[in-house]
Amino acid sequence: MKKLVLFVLAIGFVFSGMAQKRVYAPASIRNIQIKKTKAIKDVGDHNAVVPGTKSANLFEEDKIGNTWYDLQSNVSCQNRLYLYGDGTMGGTWTFGPEGNPGGNDRGTGYNYFDGNAWGEWPTAQIENTKTGWPAYTAYGENGELFVCHHMTDGLLYGIRQEKGVGEWQIAIQAGPSSAADISWPRGITSGDNHEFIHFLSVTYVSYNGQDNALLYSRSSDGGESWEIENHFFDELGPDQYTNWGGDIYEFAEPKNGMIAFLAGDSWTDLVLMKSDDNGDSWDKTVIWECPYPLGGFPADTFYCADGSHHLAFDNNGKVHVVFGITRAIADDTGAQSYYPAVDGIGYWNEDMPTFSSGLHALDPYGDPDSELEEDVNLIGWSQDVDGNGELDILWDGINDAAYNTGLSSQPQITIDDMNKLYVFYSSVTEGFDNGASTYRHIWARTSPDNGTTWGTFHDMNGDLIYIFDECVFPSVAANTDDNIYYSYQADDVPGVATTAATENHIRVVKVLKSDIVGVEETKDAINTSNVSQNYPNPFNGTSTVYVNLTEATTLSIEVHNIMGQLVSQVPKREYPAGKQQLTIDAQNLDSGVYFYTVISGETKITKKMIVE
Repeated sequence: MKKLVLFVLAIGFVFSGMAQKRVYAPASIRNIQIKKTKAIKDVGDHNAVVPGTKSANLFEEDKIGNTWYDLQSNVSCQNRLYLYGDGTMGGTWTFGPEGNPGGNDRGTGYNYFDGNAWGEWPTAQIENTKTGWPAYTAYGENGELFVCHHMTDGLLYGIRQEKGVGEWQIAIQAGPSSAADISWPRGITSGDNHEFIHFLSVTYVSYNGQDNALLYSRSSDGGESWEIENHFFDELGPDQYTNWGGDIYEFAEPKNGMIAFLAGDSWTDLVLMKSDDNGDSWDKTVIWECPYPLGGFPADTFYCADGSHHLAFDNNGKVHVVFGITRAIADDTGAQSYYPAVDGIGYWNEDMPTFSSGLHALDPYGDPDSELEEDVNLIGWSQDVDGNGELDILWDGINDAAYNTGLSSQPQITIDDMNKLYVFYSSVTEGFDNGASTYRHIWARTSPDNGTTWGTFHDMNGDLIYIFDECVFPSVAANTDDNIYYSYQADDVPGVATTAATENHIRVVKVLKSDIVGVEETKDAINTSNVSQNYPNPFNGTSTVYVNLTEATTLSIEVHNIMGQLVSQVPKREYPAGKQQLTIDAQNLDSGVYFYTVISGETKITKKMIVE
């Protein structure tokens, strides 16, 4: 396998458990307003971005591939990683080769894990034509299936009867005669042997009175015939909604004959469609009711679902939903805008009340009319990493709005056989930036009791090796063993640039469940919340770090430069309980970025500092 040999600075752990006390981004940032963009299908800049600075030190990690086309989804990310019962896995992504980041020859990137190792990185897409936005799942007794959109003819899908080997059998499923070009697909399979194929897509042109219409198809014979083809849901039609945009819908992994999908964004309701007969009939639940689903010109802004969401069945057949939150408005011409620095991950399950159409129903900032309650149905937000009571982020409203979402979004959820919930999302993370914009990391939070209580926050990219990584588009495998598996994209430039020649890596992460499950705060003598950011910062000469100890312990500090070299130390000694002061002496250090690590026993807390 192609690997980059990267230096790893050993700081003791990859995840950091975070305190749950919430802080807000400044109002000046939260009130930045950005025009809503139409979903991208072909080449074009999604948004301009600020060039990033790459660390000279890279992390040694098995990655499954790369791409120079970094728009993996317009909003929600489809199922792209599947864990099979025999421990093998398959993964897909939108692959664009080096030298053509605009994606003129992009297609489906694919790799396979045989139980021991991932294969060689692909150097070409699966298809022999331009495609985009693949979903991936099991097919048949031991096979696999992917589906993406052809640029003109409809959905292109491929089947192999034996996963990991052989030729893909490629076919096209076209849309209705007046709207053959259906796009942005989602695909799952159901049945004892995964013999039923289910596709969701939207038309690329107007259809049945909607600008873009949502369609559903099902086949039981590998697409040789379709017993349900391009079904139009009247309950999702023009009497209720003007439009269904690309990438604002996704399937749950089927369970016991039940299938379900979510659909919705700021200007539609957030809708759950659920079937207990494998797609023959459907029940609709409006989880959040948009105050303006047919357009109009709001006199005020309203808080809303941002279009990025995910869902899963538990073992009792109950659906659990996670979704990003933003704020929206339309001007007197009907032009729609959103507020990308609004921050929150919402949660709902079928035992909970639905949300109303109130303008502040999804307000994550404590408005009296908000229907959100922290740690109940508001379960995620950007963290106060340095514990100073403020959210300190570098924010360029246009560049950092490239994902069409809020500060925290792209959520994913999976549920194991003990009905434990695992939620992952991408969130702007203070303390990690390129001097112009703050990077996003993947964060995790779990519920050990089916959504009743929620544990600590874990920064899955909190290690020093991720200091220059933009971590986005997580896709969690629906099945689990002792571990959770998810894929995501990482590159060194915050935001999205579909024409910038920047290499992106697709990574698959294996997370031991016991490392992230639990509701108790860490019992370690030090943690991220009781170790302060150094002050002053930036500085020259000396700077102070405060550590609030509840018990006596040994403390020391190591300072490394961005090359990973140890350049300074505060010697280890015993400290009593209480607020302790440690001094970093930088008089002999050159100007630049450094990282200081406070150490107590096996626990290490690392933060960034700047010497002037």
